[in-house]
Amino acid sequence: MNFSEVFKLSSLLCKFSPDGKYLVWSLEQPEWHCKIDEGSAGLVASCWSPDGRHILNTTEFHLRITVWSLCTKSVSYIKYPKACLQGITFTRDGRYMALAERRDCKDYVSIFVCSDWQLLRYKILLYSLDGRLLSAYSAYEWSLGIKSVAWSPSSQFLAVGSYDGKVRILNHVTWKMITEFGHPATINNPKIVVYKEAEKSPQLGLGCLSFPPPGAGAGPLPSSESKYEIASVPVSLQTLKPVTDRANPKIGIGMLAFSPDSYFLATRNDNIPNAVWVWDIQKLRLFAVLEQLSPVRTFQWDPQQPRLAICTGGSRLYLWSPAGCMSVQVPGEGDFAVLSLCWHLSGDSMALLSKDHVCLCFLETEASVSTACRQLGGHT
Repeated sequence: MNFSEVFKLSSLLCKFSPDGKYLVWSLEQPEWHCKIDEGSAGLVASCWSPDGRHILNTTEFHLRITVWSLCTKSVSYIKYPKACLQGITFTRDGRYMALAERRDCKDYVSIFVCSDWQLLRYKILLYSLDGRLLSAYSAYEWSLGIKSVAWSPSSQFLAVGSYDGKVRILNHVTWKMITEFGHPATINNPKIVVYKEAEKSPQLGLGCLSFPPPGAGAGPLPSSESKYEIASVPVSLQTLKPVTDRANPKIGIGMLAFSPDSYFLATRNDNIPNAVWVWDIQKLRLFAVLEQLSPVRTFQWDPQQPRLAICTGGSRLYLWSPAGCMSVQVPGEGDFAVLSLCWHLSGDSMALLSKDHVCLCFLETEASVSTACRQLGGHT
């Protein structure tokens, strides 16, 4: 009888002797049995895997866990198990195992894949079109890994954002890391331009007041003004303390986008939610930082030139280019909350989306606006 047939049967694990030996019998076929010997390492605990095809033995002093495969007779080792009563648990489907570990005088919970008993790592696998695995990349071990990925339009670079608040740039030849960009909460380099959004309420003088004629409705109050100011370094950015005991903590690089010429990379670190970082890819350095008054919801590059559009869920649109940046009030009655945006392929217009409405924004000359309006005339 082969092994695959035996393991479909019920089995019993029984300690054989105190010197680290176990015997395994099949309850339905008593003639089948096997012996597991841990040798001088000794044993303090043992358990089945959910599939019934592996036995996990914990050695004395919790030096390691030995995983014995009854199918292939192979052995896997897991280091650093923590000495505790309930240090191992499995998911209901048996695909993953959580293990309490003690490494470098610190406690960890590691997730293992039960198919090969390897540590679950958030990594990138790069394949060719014919299905060949070209490379596998993992930013680091023992923690949450990759959170976001972006290709450069030139296909020369791959930007990898991770939960540790860093972006790694990989090249397309060897798929090795060229450099990494950190996102500190304090900017100290005087060569970096830091734009801070400032909001000021309009001042009303008595000499400028005018009263509407009788019977006329009251018009809307003038809204506050928004503009960018260049801050003097050092600049401390607003940070958000992540709630680590909940799922999907607001930490790490959640957004990445390359400019159409691949010269610039825009990023957002989720625990510094009000800031957009613009990196110079040619010189591999930080170029500018924009700090908004509200958390950044999204940003998108102009498809034709290095011009970045940003929205924060308010009634303003923010634009950045290497020449500078500006804040634009979205015209219309009431507050139009810009929740997302989308550039036209020509780069001369974009659609601004709120919860229930869409606003078309034209950024070029009056001639191009008139042409666009004529083209849209039969489709409104």
